[in-house]
This record gives sequence, C-alpha cells and structure tokens, in this order.
Amino acid sequence: MNRSPFFVACLLFACLGLKSLRAQDSGALITALVRKGILSNQEAEDIRADLLRESAVVPSVVYGGAKSTHRLSVGGRLQLQYAHLDVDTAGTSLDPAATNHVFLRRVYLTVKAGLGGDWGTVLTYDFAAAGYDDAFIEWKPSPDFFFNFGLRKVNVAYEERASSGNIRAIERSSLTRYFVESNNGRRLGAAGYRIGAFVEGKVGSTGLFYNAAITNPERSESFSLGSSSGDASNNRPAYWGGIGVTGKNGSLLWTTGVGAGYLPDQGGAGTANLGRGSDLAIYSAYVDVTSDRFTFLGEYLLGDVERGTAAGRDAKPRGYFLQPSVFVSKAIEVVLRYSSLDSDGRGVTLADVIRSSPAGGVMNRSEEWYAGANLYLRGNDLKCQLGFTSAKTRETTAGAPAEAEALGIRSQLQVQF
Repeated sequence: MNRSPFFVACLLFACLGLKSLRAQDSGALITALVRKGILSNQEAEDIRADLLRESAVVPSVVYGGAKSTHRLSVGGRLQLQYAHLDVDTAGTSLDPAATNHVFLRRVYLTVKAGLGGDWGTVLTYDFAAAGYDDAFIEWKPSPDFFFNFGLRKVNVAYEERASSGNIRAIERSSLTRYFVESNNGRRLGAAGYRIGAFVEGKVGSTGLFYNAAITNPERSESFSLGSSSGDASNNRPAYWGGIGVTGKNGSLLWTTGVGAGYLPDQGGAGTANLGRGSDLAIYSAYVDVTSDRFTFLGEYLLGDVERGTAAGRDAKPRGYFLQPSVFVSKAIEVVLRYSSLDSDGRGVTLADVIRSSPAGGVMNRSEEWYAGANLYLRGNDLKCQLGFTSAKTRETTAGAPAEAEALGIRSQLQVQF
C-alpha cells in the first residue's frame, strides 16, 4: 500500500493520541482505525500490546517527610566476603584454629536529603555492623567550602577515609587497621569515626586543600546508646587538621598531603587506662598517583602514646605501606601491597591487623604482603575481588625471638546502587 506523507502524519498523531489513553479505553478507537484502513491488523495488535505494557507500569515516587526537603536520594552497598586464613606459630605453644567462613562484610543503606539554603544531611546505616557509617548534617555555603556536624571519619589516615566501595585491595592495610581500629590495648583507635564538627575546603584552582575538626576524643564504634556520652575524665575535645595538594598533567593525577590529630586521655597501656590523663597523637603523610592504567598509593603513619607500654614508658608506633596496581585489561586490575609496622613495645597480634585472622600471640612487629585481582563487571557497582595474604608478626615486646605467620585467601563480591 502506498501511503502519502499526509497519511503518515495522521497515523503518527493517532498513535500519540492512543498513548495518552488507558489501554482499556482505546479498543474502540483502534478498531475504527482498522476499519477505515488507517491501520493494518498487525499494526493494531502491536499498538494494543504496547498500551497494555505501559498500563502495567506503576511509577514510584519518593517524598521527603519535611516540607523543606527538595531533594532525596537512596543508595546502598552489599559486600559478600569469604575468608580462609591459617596461622602457624614459632617460639610459642599456640596452635590457633584456622578461619574458614563466609560472611556479610557490609550491608549499607544510605539516605541523602537536601533541605535548601545549602543545608543537607547524610545517613548511612550498616546492617552488618549494626551501627552508623555516617550520620551528619552538612552546610555547604560554597562548592569549595563545607561543614559537617555529627558522626563521620576524620581525615587523618588517608586510606581509612577512602570509600570502602572503591579500595583496590579487599581490606585496608594492616598498618591502617593498627592505627585506626578500636583501641584494644594494642591497636590505637587513633582515627576513623568521631562525633564532632568538621570543616573542609580548597583554595580556588590552586589544587591546595585543607581540613580541620574538633571531636570527642574516643572512637565511636556503632553510635549506640551511651556512645560518646563523655564523663569527667574523658570529655576533653580532640583536635584534627590536614593540608594537601592535588594536580593534573595530561593523564597524570596526583594527591599528596599530611595530617595530624591530638587525642587527650586516649593513651596509656591497656584499655583500663583510657581517660586517665595519658594522651595520644597521630601523624600521617601520603601520596596517591594515577596515570592511565597505573595507580600508586602509599602512606606513612606515626603515633605518640604517653605511657603506652606495659612497662609504663611512652611508645611511638610507626610504619608504612606501598600499594601499586595496574589494569591489565579494561575490566581486570591486579594489585600488590606491602605493609610494615613497628609497635615500639606496645604489641600487636595477627588478629589486630588482619581481619578474620586468629591471633597467634602478642609480638612487637608485623609485616604483610597482599596480591590480588579485581574484575569490574559494572565498574565499582558490580565487581569481584580475589586476594592472597601472607602476614607475619615477630619478636616479643621484650625482644625475644618468636614468630607467627598467617597465610590465606580472601574473596569478595560487591554490588552498590
């Protein structure tokens, strides 16, 4: 059948008209168009099918609970992890059982709301840890300057502040874990989650950036009832600050900086001495470089713990990690990392620095090798990771020879939206 441009235009307007009708109301019109020869029987059936599909779609609308809310977004992250880690000891009588387990590493639900007037809020709850990852109010008077009030991570310890959905090794380095994870009498709990006031900014297009914070001194683990309540001996504020520079030259991107934190009453040996007048300080220096398919991340951390050893002397734990990675194809990345720690007599176990690992006894030094590969199926939104870990602790805190070694494999599947 030879159809004129006028006929085609009429058919187009008729179809657009049908789109605006409900499927159950359009049958008579379609039949009339077939009878007049405007539509063939097959074209009519195709249009009926399209209308039925569209009528089955129910739009989803999200509304804020407050009148001032003008923007609301919901996101999430799920990480399913498997760990198999076995520990051998030398110079001790310990023979710990191996870890062989599948678990939910993170189950995040994030809600972000814009309240107008440069104000907003972010709430992230981790169902796997039964606690908040972020819970703060944000005021952003300019794109280059903003405040956070509430619970979040301080900026000291660069690797810790990086998103858990975007770290290239499955777990953060053993060095970061020793300095950041909760104080158990050996680890320092010297960064990570705090409740307080935070400010960050950058200086125009110079690449220079800065940050500062005043927070409670103790690390907030889960923001549970009673957390960070303070008392007469543990409510002196902690102070944090950092400065750095970022730049770009062709495909080369770099970020480097330094940071420091002063935590009153968070020193001393063992957890029973927290809040009893011994202070703690932490210092960091880092570099993060990307060029085409290659990245390099390195950081040095130093702590100063007053009366931080069992003998009552000050301890200055220190260490570093180096982590290069490269994309061998568009979707596959290989990662290598070396991490070294000297606890300066404070003590460290394999369980302190290697997640899911048996302890293996208290030693003075640790080192870790990690080699892994990442498969990016949909970027970081859907990726698989596989890694091999070899870690050692050695030398008792008194200097006697002893050693514990952890060998194992770890894998993780991540989905985020």
